Amino acid sequence: MRLLVSIVLAALSAFLAPALAQDVPAVTVTSSSGSITFDRNQLEAMGLVSVKTSTPWNEGVVDFQGVPLTLLLEKANAKGETAIVTALNDYSVDIPISDFSTFGTILAVKRNGEYMPIDDQGPFFVIYPFDSNPVLQKQPYHGRAVWQVKAISVE
Repeated sequence: MRLLVSIVLAALSAFLAPALAQDVPAVTVTSSSGSITFDRNQLEAMGLVSVKTSTPWNEGVVDFQGVPLTLLLEKANAKGETAIVTALNDYSVDIPISDFSTFGTILAVKRNGEYMPIDDQGPFFVIYPFDSNPVLQKQPYHGRAVWQVKAISVE
């Protein structure tokens, strides 16, 4: 009987594990060195930083927590001049990689301490510290703040 229970539990876990893994949002970084996917847990393990800023899409000052994009690209061994950031709806924008170190741009995983749902700018959002510099409070920087990020391709 114990053997039968063990077999049933093993079979169930084999089917459930992939389903549970799919529930954790992920972002794929592609470059000349290859492609790597980081799930939200792996992003958080890199160490989150906070950017408190207002945006044109949120009310008041928002506390975004995320991974510095310079660190994410370093972990992915992705080197280049441009990051093409693509959203779930296939919107994409070219961002100079120099923006990431110049402005401290992050890939936000949380907003005010909560994960962002897909239907509300999640799961990941490219955030500039808009309030820190007047140049960031207009285009092209607003257009570079991609939400629902699914992929980053570095060229």
